[in-house]
Amino acid sequence: MPNMPMMFVGHGSPMNAIEDNPYTRSWREMVKKIPKPTSIVSISAHWYTKGTKIMNEENPKTIYDMYGFPKELYEVLYNAPGNPELAENAKNLIIKQSVFDNSWGIDHGTWSVLVHMFPERDIPVFQISIDASAPPEVHYQIGKDLKALRQQGVLLFGTGNIVHNLRMIDWGMKDGGFDWAYKFDDFVKENIENRNHEKLLSYLSLGETAKLAVPVPDHFNPILYILGASDEGDQVSVYNNSCMMGSLSMTSYLFT
Repeated sequence: MPNMPMMFVGHGSPMNAIEDNPYTRSWREMVKKIPKPTSIVSISAHWYTKGTKIMNEENPKTIYDMYGFPKELYEVLYNAPGNPELAENAKNLIIKQSVFDNSWGIDHGTWSVLVHMFPERDIPVFQISIDASAPPEVHYQIGKDLKALRQQGVLLFGTGNIVHNLRMIDWGMKDGGFDWAYKFDDFVKENIENRNHEKLLSYLSLGETAKLAVPVPDHFNPILYILGASDEGDQVSVYNNSCMMGSLSMTSYLFT
């Protein structure tokens, strides 16, 4: 079996789950470019933990890890099945110590996108957490460890935002970004397209620009897993190459 494609999606606001906008339409276009996955393994910015944790429930719950949004958003149910057997396989592949943990669920970083990509909810899904204490190289290595799943038709799915600084948001700037946001987003795009992964692992070398774009690495780290699992032969397509509200980028990547 040829390698399954992979995705990193800039998921942005949870409201995207219930909106029809250029971002969500682009997500639906991305999924047309890939075969139907046998399962989805999601690395979500919103499961940010001490150590690496893996869900292995038969039926993972939908969780609403956001506050102050319309009632309609909390009525979204992404009741896809889990895949305990694949979760066991993933745990065995990951060299770093990991544990099973079902205290979380399918969070909005995952379901706000999948409701558009796979609305039938018939593809098994589970999440692997991001170890908050691990350096970039560890996240990249876990991606390498999981790479073998691509040969089983599994979609490795990273969800976060390349630029994510909520404290710097300009609510009056619906579209567009600050100069430093574009600079960092372009730096990442250039080095993904040119396979300069070492530069991305040392992104903090950009100094103040990196600190503004990635004040906390929860939303950035998911791309490192996808890069770790990538092949020299992967073709990279870029979607939603844009910033919004000054300090968020929605840029997404498809690896085929």
